[in-house]
Amino acid sequence: MIPADHPRYSSLVTREHLVESARKGLVAWEGLIAHGRGEAFDYLLGERTTKSALIAEKTAAALLLTASHPVISVNGNTAALAAPEISHLQKACGACVEVNLFHRTEKRVEMIEGLLRDTGVEVHTGEAERLLPLSHDRSWCRRDGMFSADVVLVPLEDGDRCEALIAMGKTVIAIDLNPLSRTARSATLTIVDEISRALPQITKACSEISDAEKDRLIRSVDNCYLLSEAIREMTMRFPNAMD
Repeated sequence: MIPADHPRYSSLVTREHLVESARKGLVAWEGLIAHGRGEAFDYLLGERTTKSALIAEKTAAALLLTASHPVISVNGNTAALAAPEISHLQKACGACVEVNLFHRTEKRVEMIEGLLRDTGVEVHTGEAERLLPLSHDRSWCRRDGMFSADVVLVPLEDGDRCEALIAMGKTVIAIDLNPLSRTARSATLTIVDEISRALPQITKACSEISDAEKDRLIRSVDNCYLLSEAIREMTMRFPNAMD
């Protein structure tokens, strides 16, 4: 039992949930390591959505709303941490939702798809093929899903698939707490924020953003600036560290 007055209550509850999801086979054990790495960067952010992240989240909404075939790619960690938030975002922007895994088994795919459906997500299914130029199981996707997408949202992504999608001419939106990662640096747009905070902000922006603001945000996308701002926002919390 985790006492509700524990100063790290929310974080510990999330960890326990991920561990239980790993025991069930929904989350890969390696995904727990990835979560811990992200959590360390969230400490540096102060576990808050920063100004630069809000700009990125509004820009993500603009990109999803103006896409002809947007796709939200979901892995085990994403489903375990934010399945309801994925459902809300799908309803707000009309994106296709497709499961894509590095540690892929048909059983895991079915479990994750089932969890998503239980929270109201319309999951894109059908025959998967090795369509992405990768040598591992992230290459599996649907021809009329991610392969045909013009904009792909890749929460909690690995860098090589992000690079492959960019090389295919796609606009890639990443959610990554590490602004130094290969994913963050490769993506068209990186949101340096925790996924359960980022997705509701994108959803909120989808319902509030005007056509003029969509155009302005899309024209002014500067991922290098946003990543630099994220790093600055981290370091500004520790003014004595630069002395």
